[in-house]
Amino acid sequence: MNMLLTIVLVGISLSMDAFSLSIAYGTYSLKKTSMILLSSIVGIFHFFMPLLGVVFGQFINDFLIVNIDLVVGIIFGFIGIEMIFSSIKNEEVNIIVSFVGFLLFGLSVSIDSFTTGIGLSLINDNYFLCSFIFMIISFLFTFVGLNFGSRLNDKLGIYSTFCGGIILVLLSICYMF
Repeated sequence: MNMLLTIVLVGISLSMDAFSLSIAYGTYSLKKTSMILLSSIVGIFHFFMPLLGVVFGQFINDFLIVNIDLVVGIIFGFIGIEMIFSSIKNEEVNIIVSFVGFLLFGLSVSIDSFTTGIGLSLINDNYFLCSFIFMIISFLFTFVGLNFGSRLNDKLGIYSTFCGGIILVLLSICYMF
């Protein structure tokens, strides 16, 4: 029981960035099917990234020259700027609601799961169980965050998309520096 609680707490901590960023993303008024798709993508990434971390993590961590935080910061910055411009122009931006945009979002919020996979053997030897729990928790947190962001958009209108974009840009700056 204690081991399961530890895995759940790790899953919650891995899903907190997905939750907070999905609130900002949810201000873009996604349809329910898009919310489910995006939440599923985030969940799938949170399933496979720890497994990849277990297999390749140490090797890649030793030889990877690119700073992962910089890459995440650039992705968040790009999405945030797109959201800001779309709210100012009052038009839809395709990259945000496209499958590629969803994949970029899912990848960016699950990179920490990859690094967690490196040390996953210290928590539990059943990597698939851990990854499955991470997937379920991140799906739920993302879906709840998207719905909350959508409700904010209903209350605040176009200002919520602008604020969501500002939040993503600020987070991108934090990741990069």
